[in-house]
Amino acid sequence: MGTLQRVGVIGVGEIGKAVVEGLRHDGDPTPEIHLSPRGASADLAERYEAVHLCTDNQQVVDRSDLVLIAVRGPDRHSLAGLHIPGDKIVVNVMAGVSNDDLRSILDTVAPLVRAIPLPAVRERMSVTVVHPSDPVVNAMFDVLGGALPVADEAIFDVFSALTGTLTSHYAFLVTLAEWASSHGIASDDADRYVRGLFENVGRSLGDQTRTLPELAADHETPHGSNERVRTTWYGQENSDALKRTLEALLADLRRP
Repeated sequence: MGTLQRVGVIGVGEIGKAVVEGLRHDGDPTPEIHLSPRGASADLAERYEAVHLCTDNQQVVDRSDLVLIAVRGPDRHSLAGLHIPGDKIVVNVMAGVSNDDLRSILDTVAPLVRAIPLPAVRERMSVTVVHPSDPVVNAMFDVLGGALPVADEAIFDVFSALTGTLTSHYAFLVTLAEWASSHGIASDDADRYVRGLFENVGRSLGDQTRTLPELAADHETPHGSNERVRTTWYGQENSDALKRTLEALLADLRRP
C-alpha cells in the first residue's frame, strides 16, 4: 500500500468496520489502524493485530497519516475543534457531505478526498468511487477491491445516488420469497432458492466482457418467462419512476 503506514477511522459503524476488516483481510499487520472509541472499535481491536482503540477522536488524528471520517452526516458538526495538520489526508465517506462543507467544519488545509466504500470492501470485492484522485487514497482502495477516481464532484454525487438502490434490491428478493411461501413453499426453502437464483446473477456480473444489456439478454428467451415478467411488471412506467426517485435523491445530495 505504498508509504501508508497508519490509518485512523473516526466513526466505526458498518462502513468503518468493513474498511478495517478489508485492510486485515489477508492477515497483513500493516498499516496500523487507530479507531475512535465507539461502535465496533473495541471488538475490532481485540480481533486484529495492530488495530488500536483510541481515547478520543483527536488521538486518532494524532496517531494516523490518513484519517477516514465515517460518522453519520447529521453528526458531522461534532468534529469541530479537531486539529488536523496539513500533512494528514482526510477521507470523507459521509453521504451528502461535500468536501467544502467538511473543510469549513474542520478548518484544515489538509487534503480532503470523498469516497464511497461499500460493505463488500471487507472481502476486497467492491469498487470505491473517490474524488478528487489521490495516489495514497487510490492505493488503499485498490487493495479493497479497486478505486474509481472521478474528477467532478457532481459526477461523484451521481455515483452516491446509485448506492441508495441497494436495499430496494434486497426488498425485491424478500417479495419473491414471500410470494413463494404464500403458495405453500416452506419459508426456508423459498429463501434458499431465491438466494441461489441471485447468487448466480452476482457471479455473472463479474464477466466484464459482457455489457449489462448483454447479460440481461443472456438470461432471457423470446416470449419466455423472464421476458414476460420484465415487460409486464418492469415496463417503462416503472423505469421512469425509478429515474425520478434517483433525480430527487441526487437533488437532496447536492443541497448544502
